[in-house]
Amino acid sequence: QVQLVESGGGLVQAGGSLRLSCVASGLTFSNYAMGWFRQAPGTEREFVAAISWSGRITYYLDSVKGRFTISRDNDKNTVYLQMNSLNREDTAVYYCAARTGTPLTRITNEYHYWGQGTQVTVSS
Repeated sequence: QVQLVESGGGLVQAGGSLRLSCVASGLTFSNYAMGWFRQAPGTEREFVAAISWSGRITYYLDSVKGRFTISRDNDKNTVYLQMNSLNREDTAVYYCAARTGTPLTRITNEYHYWGQGTQVTVSS
């Protein structure tokens, strides 16, 4: 079956960096666009970034542009989220997700598969 497994979360001070990874199995990874979402306590799941199957097209939440970078390695079935200049508002559980089709989307329901999430906590 399809599995998406995130890693790389943790506790970091404001201004610091983290790199999240998501390894996919059970699917033809290069056929899927990938996205990162996050959910803080008491809030709805929020789109963060997406990347096309080829890696040539990316799409970001405005508040993370210039700080976060999404990338992928199709040989390793892995998508990454490099997060720099973190602030307390970035604290959340981060999820990766996969979808077929185009264009890139921020709509949660249009993603077919989800990981279990990894916690990111930014302290002041």
